[in-house]
Amino acid sequence: MLTLKLLYHLTLILVKRLFIDLLSISCTPDLLPLSRLTLRSYFVILFLYKLSKKGFTLARYARVIGWGKYLPAKVLTNQELERSVNTSDAWILSRTGIRERRIAADNETASSMAVRASRGALEVAGLKPDSLDLVITATCTPEHIFPACASSVQHSLGAKQAAAFDVNAACSGFIYALATACQFIGSGAYNNILVVGSEVYSRILDWKDRSTCVLFGDGAGAVVMQAGDSPPGMLSFALGNDGSRANSIFTPGPCGLSSGPYYITMNGPEVFKFAVNVLCLATRQVVKAAGLDLSDIELIIPHQANTRILKSAARALELPPEKVFINVDRYGNTSAASIPIALCEAAEQGRLKDGDHIVLVGFGGGLSWAAMALEWGSGRRKK
Repeated sequence: MLTLKLLYHLTLILVKRLFIDLLSISCTPDLLPLSRLTLRSYFVILFLYKLSKKGFTLARYARVIGWGKYLPAKVLTNQELERSVNTSDAWILSRTGIRERRIAADNETASSMAVRASRGALEVAGLKPDSLDLVITATCTPEHIFPACASSVQHSLGAKQAAAFDVNAACSGFIYALATACQFIGSGAYNNILVVGSEVYSRILDWKDRSTCVLFGDGAGAVVMQAGDSPPGMLSFALGNDGSRANSIFTPGPCGLSSGPYYITMNGPEVFKFAVNVLCLATRQVVKAAGLDLSDIELIIPHQANTRILKSAARALELPPEKVFINVDRYGNTSAASIPIALCEAAEQGRLKDGDHIVLVGFGGGLSWAAMALEWGSGRRKK
């Protein structure tokens, strides 16, 4: 709206100037068509601004119209881990809240799992793959350095009209990808965008390191975003990163100075403290930017890293437990896949209703963080 206001005042100045120009060049026929065309364009801007003052809007909303998830069949329980690493079910449960996690089969990859989740999302959305304009995959465990994981997803789905690229912001990646999709929709460039989070962390874990191998799991989640000219949809988002803490959690790669092995390294206590603080900070930021209060939020869907982190953040935000969605006990930390998997489960369980205000919030390697406030629904406004 601010941009339209500026254009409105600029239009008034330019219109006055153009009247003077038209008078001064009235004897120069070649210039008249250009001046008249320019004048008409300014009047169009003025008209659009007047419409917006009466309650119309030029905004395009990006709304979730489809969702899907995929979890590998293999379940790895805490009891099974007891037999291979110096740990116990009680130790894992008390420190993380995790009881079990899924492990990808030998023939499964980030892209193959992403395709399974995406097909579910497209089915819910009622869209065919060739209706997609763009595919964005959030992952830091792709099967190739290049091409992008999204390229394989696009091909496997048959989304022949879609562009495709990856986003790597570790566990914050899905919201980074979602915010990117919203910008493409908001700009008018695209109408239908598939956003996927897919990870196979089981392949970058040292299975003898109990501080990391008990935490992570594999899986994929996807949503279809579509343009709309009115709510519901994305209301606000916030992205951030503190590169000074990059070594708090990282995995080296074959193109760097390390010769391997390429396993996750993590400073658990530092990440824990950062996570609680940033979850609260980012949540408050997007709620305020959306013009809401925390009391207006029906459900918060956070990155599923650790139950203690999530419960600590909920207490700091003074939220009742039922307003924070948790499924980390069954899947572990699936990184960029955790939020879309949780979002899909919340929708399947009937915990998201038309007009509900929800917050997605995450943190991860970088150290990065991201949050987004949305109004959920098919277009019917909440009374």
